[in-house]
Amino acid sequence: MSKSPNPAERTNRASEPGKPLKQIHLAAHFPGVNNTTVWSDPEAGSHIEFSSFAHFARTAERAKFDFLFLAEGLRLREQGGKIYDLDVVGRPDTFAVLTALAAVTERLGLTGTINSTFNEPYEVARQFASLDHLSAGRAAWNVVTSWDAFTGENFRRGGFLPQEERYSRAKEFLATAGELFDSWRGDEIVADQDSGTFLRDAQAGAFVHQGQHFDIQGQFNVPRSPQGRPVIFQAGDSEEGREFAAAGADAIFSRYSTLKEGQEFYTDVKGRLARHGRTHDQLLILPAATFVLGDTDAEAEELSRQVRRLQVSGATAIKHLEFVWNRDLSAYDPEGPLPDIDPDLGEHTVARGRAQVRMYRDPLATAREWRELAAANKWSIRDLVIETGNRQSFVGSPATVAEAINSFVQADASDGFILVPHITPGGLDAFADTVVPLLQERGVFRTEYEGTTLRDHLGLAHPDADRSLSAPASVPTPEPEPVPASAGH
Repeated sequence: MSKSPNPAERTNRASEPGKPLKQIHLAAHFPGVNNTTVWSDPEAGSHIEFSSFAHFARTAERAKFDFLFLAEGLRLREQGGKIYDLDVVGRPDTFAVLTALAAVTERLGLTGTINSTFNEPYEVARQFASLDHLSAGRAAWNVVTSWDAFTGENFRRGGFLPQEERYSRAKEFLATAGELFDSWRGDEIVADQDSGTFLRDAQAGAFVHQGQHFDIQGQFNVPRSPQGRPVIFQAGDSEEGREFAAAGADAIFSRYSTLKEGQEFYTDVKGRLARHGRTHDQLLILPAATFVLGDTDAEAEELSRQVRRLQVSGATAIKHLEFVWNRDLSAYDPEGPLPDIDPDLGEHTVARGRAQVRMYRDPLATAREWRELAAANKWSIRDLVIETGNRQSFVGSPATVAEAINSFVQADASDGFILVPHITPGGLDAFADTVVPLLQERGVFRTEYEGTTLRDHLGLAHPDADRSLSAPASVPTPEPEPVPASAGH
């Protein structure tokens, strides 16, 4: 099958003489499982009722976004041995949500984060092949591993694997899933009612896999789906993560969205593609991005400050400080000064299952830096957490935000953005109604879907052009907690 047209190659207008104007990819992340979501806002809705997911997805589709993205939390996080109840505590099963959304949307891609540490290849391949059929070719898989035994306690094997084993399992998991997807060619079903012949090949779906982690054989019972296999997403900034993306992923979630860092990441990852026999258009780089819109830039800036204070209550500020201090700080006043005691460097952690714990490799150095910042700026604990935490990526009037997004993409710092609103389910509505039309007027974003599958939207070739799903040179990285980074993810 020939490759779908790549929107990035269209030359309807040029950003500079001789250079084609890139088309922007936009996606929507249903927020939750972190304190980015301001669930206490009067406009916030449920994170478990289907009406919230349906509203969010329909808005994204109305705006002609490429896809909707769901992160995943496999265990309720805790702090100090108690459930961390200051942010949204989980959501329904990913496949259940995406399958339901397939019935109320027609073109929007459906991307789910599914863990390779605690599942089995046959089960996951069957679920994604089914989703791809039910959605008529809109399924995508964000492949992650799990980094901690805390989550693994929920699962049969106790869940914990040493890092090298976890990555080895993930690599084999993805390769095995590929063998299952490819066990059907796509031409086996005849369904000739006159002759009574249904299959032309009795061995359709037959597979045998023998490896270090999986020893399975049988027949895969889901025929080849519209996309052949789901679009593969990957998240991770390590050397291994970048190499994995270059070798076999269709898109990578970048955490950079300052221009300089974004361009460096873009150049590095895209520069790795050639040695894997791939071209620049075969891998998309998509940072997550938060936003605040106002009628004017000044109004948006004021709203942005208000949102950050809502995202970081006094109680939340203390909990975040405990990530570094690794001790109970509940006796401290969040509007008061930082603790004068040093962080506890013990083996235990008060915040099990939190990705932020891994961010602070040298707690003593971080504590010193934060004390200096707080003293210099007269910041309280809460002020410090707000000012050193995540800021919105795009703040301003619709025109200002549209210009910023377009400039970033045209400068080859990304291929688009995964937008993370702070309110659900209606937080995407204003962007769809005010920013998207401005991007369309610039000729950098579609006014209508040009294809039916997610591969069409992303400008990716159908895998039947190359039936092999070879194992990537590297492996998926640990599951990131979906917390947008400063000016992005």
